[in-house]
Amino acid sequence: MIPALPPSDPTLRRQFFQGAGVRLGGLALASLFGSSTSRGSDTGRVHPPLPGIPHFPPKAKSIIYLHMNGGPSQIDMWDYKPALTEQFDKDLPDSIRQGQRITTMTSGQARLPVAPSKFKFTQHGESGRWVSELLPFTSKLVDDMAVIKSVHTNAINHDPACTFVMTGNEVPGKASLGSWLSYGLGSESNDLPAFVVLTPTWSSTAAAQALFTRMWSSGFLSTKYTGVALRSSGDPVLYLPNPDGVRPEDRKVMLEALKSMNLERHQAMQDPEILTRIAQYEMAFRMQTSVPELVDIRNEPASVLDLYGPEVTKPGTFASSALLARRLVERGVRVVQLLHRGWDQHGNIANDLPAQCRDTDQACAALLTDLKQRGLLDSTLVVWGGEFGRTVYCQGGLTRENYGRDHHPKCFTMWMAGGGIKGGIEYGKTDDYSYNVVENPVHVNDLNATILNCMGIDHERFVFPFQGLEQKLTGVEPQRVLSELLA
Repeated sequence: MIPALPPSDPTLRRQFFQGAGVRLGGLALASLFGSSTSRGSDTGRVHPPLPGIPHFPPKAKSIIYLHMNGGPSQIDMWDYKPALTEQFDKDLPDSIRQGQRITTMTSGQARLPVAPSKFKFTQHGESGRWVSELLPFTSKLVDDMAVIKSVHTNAINHDPACTFVMTGNEVPGKASLGSWLSYGLGSESNDLPAFVVLTPTWSSTAAAQALFTRMWSSGFLSTKYTGVALRSSGDPVLYLPNPDGVRPEDRKVMLEALKSMNLERHQAMQDPEILTRIAQYEMAFRMQTSVPELVDIRNEPASVLDLYGPEVTKPGTFASSALLARRLVERGVRVVQLLHRGWDQHGNIANDLPAQCRDTDQACAALLTDLKQRGLLDSTLVVWGGEFGRTVYCQGGLTRENYGRDHHPKCFTMWMAGGGIKGGIEYGKTDDYSYNVVENPVHVNDLNATILNCMGIDHERFVFPFQGLEQKLTGVEPQRVLSELLA
């Protein structure tokens, strides 16, 4: 950190500009704080929105993003291809592959044999949507969803693909979707963070891909917009309870003294991160009361707990996390992100994919039903998906009863429901091998532009200056809002 310029020595050119830089940053932040809190409706809010945001009336006030980390197989869950049964163990045609790159995990195989899905598909809802037997609960709610079959991404491996889907860029250091929304829209809750991350347990026996904090990081934005991860076991937040013998009033006195010292330091240094530190200490103090109340589900009606299934009472499960997601948005949290690991099925799909679906299927359906029953679905956008899809060809040994699939970024399925989304529709189409998009392609950043639109934000106008560029969640290339999905 550059020391504050002494009043008696303003003449050194380099020191002058260094000192001016940190002071201008502090002035900008002070201006931001002043203009935000001056709005009458936002007075007293810990997380006020930026001036002028939302750009237009939003359809959704909050978002729950259900990320299936590892790449769920679209061809075994959503993208029904019955004609592939006749192609079992035949080589993937060159006319379909089109010379596209594949990972080193299958590039050395002598063949790329076609593996039709072993799972039965049936039609559901008034829309007649084809859904796999792996999703008996979610399939009942297809008329509330927009199922998007033509999503594609740039990245072919997990880490860059996860970074891409959550930040709009493969390069680390960018702000995540949740951080952008927290920055722009703030939160209606004064006692909980604007952006909360949950990382539930999983059942797949395969080694799960690591989760990196860049998926909920604030990047170039202030660290106050980074997602707060609640732990899946033990205390939701480490060191949140007071130590034995420390009373809440004692803690408050200590925080006031610490705030006074930090404000004095900020006056000298003009470092905006000091203000962030003050805000985080104060939020942690309020969370000492709000978090225990949040995770205490004993007052939830039995009918609601039954919706989510028997695992809802086990902390850290996907079912428990889905219920917490509803409780969080109910309390004014802007963004809730659930990241469920274990979807990287390079082999043993017959056992691992059903296990993952058992973890999530009932809880996903329960979440939509619960939100709908409480009148919250119209104002809560729910997004389900992974970082890419899986190949139609088999990785490793192939039988009719078991197989594996490699990474596939060229097409995969996601669904959206709730605030601002038209239910009961299917968008996009893939070829007969679920390998290439043939109708209505949807880039990951088109999806991000649409999410922002549902939240009342014009993605073209939502920018932050950094490294000489007007940074956007949707990147520098043209992206479009998927108006066909909007209610």
